[in-house]
Amino acid sequence: MPLPPAPTQRAARLPEQAFAAAAPAARKSTARTAQTPPRAKPAPATASPVASAPTPAKAVPKPAPQPVQQAAAKTVTKPAAVPKAAAAPARTRKTRSKGPTKLFVLDTNVLLHDPTSLFRFEEHDIFLPMIVLEELDAHKKGMTEVARNGRQVSRSLDALVATQGADIGAGIALDATGQRAATGKLYFQTAPLNYQLPSSLPQGKADNQILGVVEALRAQHTPREVVLVSKDINMRVKARALGLPAEDYQNDKALDDDDLLYAGSLALPADFWSKAGKNVESWQSGANTYYRISGPLVAGMMINQFVYFEAPGEPSLYARVTEIRDKTAVLQTLKDYGHAKNAVWGVTTRNREQNFAMNLLMDPDVDFVTLTGTAGTGKTLLTLAAGLTQVLDERRYSEIIMTRATVSVGEDIGFLPGTEEEKMGPWMGALDDNLEFLAKGDGGNPGEWGRAATNDLIRSRIKIKSMNFMRGRTFMDKFVIIDEAQNLTPKQMKTLITRAGPGTKIVCMGNLAQIDTPYLTEGSSGLTFAVDRFKGWPHSGHITLARGERSRLADFASEVL
Repeated sequence: MPLPPAPTQRAARLPEQAFAAAAPAARKSTARTAQTPPRAKPAPATASPVASAPTPAKAVPKPAPQPVQQAAAKTVTKPAAVPKAAAAPARTRKTRSKGPTKLFVLDTNVLLHDPTSLFRFEEHDIFLPMIVLEELDAHKKGMTEVARNGRQVSRSLDALVATQGADIGAGIALDATGQRAATGKLYFQTAPLNYQLPSSLPQGKADNQILGVVEALRAQHTPREVVLVSKDINMRVKARALGLPAEDYQNDKALDDDDLLYAGSLALPADFWSKAGKNVESWQSGANTYYRISGPLVAGMMINQFVYFEAPGEPSLYARVTEIRDKTAVLQTLKDYGHAKNAVWGVTTRNREQNFAMNLLMDPDVDFVTLTGTAGTGKTLLTLAAGLTQVLDERRYSEIIMTRATVSVGEDIGFLPGTEEEKMGPWMGALDDNLEFLAKGDGGNPGEWGRAATNDLIRSRIKIKSMNFMRGRTFMDKFVIIDEAQNLTPKQMKTLITRAGPGTKIVCMGNLAQIDTPYLTEGSSGLTFAVDRFKGWPHSGHITLARGERSRLADFASEVL
């Protein structure tokens, strides 16, 4: 509270008007301070004349509050304009497209595939037919991934409906529960819709009822575009045959085009040495040679990306990008695992990409490795050889843990007997084949007893686990191999990778051309998701194996069949 003005004479008493003038000034300054944001600078400037300008006792202090009111009004008005100016860009950011918004009718399989799909349509509106809610109710029971997704969607719908001021008839704002990316509205089917479908389509089938809803909505919202979104290919074909617009759900794809997948290697141009030779710095540290290069090529490089230069009559270069700063990059030469002296558990690499992969597998600083390639490129063999060497010889890891997605190629043969590892045995045929090869080549020809002892030692350090029991686990100092990772969803891939504890290395491998999981494509696979998200991280690496090394028969079959 500011003090009243000082008296003009010693021992003189102040009039009551002085105290009355000081009190309103204090109240107004307090209110002004409360209304003014902390970042507003004009507040102290407007408050200072009131508190510091003393007036004589005989002067009437009543006119003094007027400037205070004016200053307070100014102070309140100016900060009030600041939030409006700050909120203006937020509204413009939400408007993602200049055209009219669409009305998307979601099929049940979209919600069961991605439970967060309700909030992935930005400024557009969503319509849910009543039959979709019925199908969600039918799929919510059980412990499968589809059932869990169905329950999550139901909880999201319940939260939206339960928001304060929600009106189902007028549409519910999708951002009512904090999902700021979705600015549209959610509409439910609250009344029967009149539609006319061909007599050849049974009216009792759920897919045909959804098609009828799309037809009726198009008639109601004539200028507005109504689009069906479904993961079912046949559903989209039927919709287009009836003249209805239909689209696939695209938000689950990590890449729009499969050809854009990060390959992990980069071929240097033929004129690399002639253009960059003068500006290249080189030095040696230990057994490796380092090169610092600059130029436009650096902009397209990633950390732990492999670069190679092959040209007749010129020295070859095989290196890995270890550092990128501004417009310069540091390249580190590789260890040649194709030479017999550098063999890993008796295995030597046979081509350039295999050597790249082995450098990643044997590097202790790389915690996450992804390998893709067609059948016979040596993914499992290289990974097992690197794992056995680092577990049994170097003692870098305590054991090997191997798992895979149990998706059948043909008909299911029914329930399997035995323990967890015995049940996983038929799925680990690739492991057995490669272990047989590695055990044969490790000790030359040690005899039957020696081979049996080696197999027992190897088997004791390899654990086969099922993916169903991975949640909640933490692997410490383990070499984890995830085989057939192309059949994993992004959520399953996240569940497995987050199991890694201190000192654990995870290797994911698979062939994106052999996806057996329904509704998964090369763009939406968990393996594609992991490759795209981890590229450029200093402790991860990826390589696409190109050449098959299984046999001439397998190579020819891969080309012609």
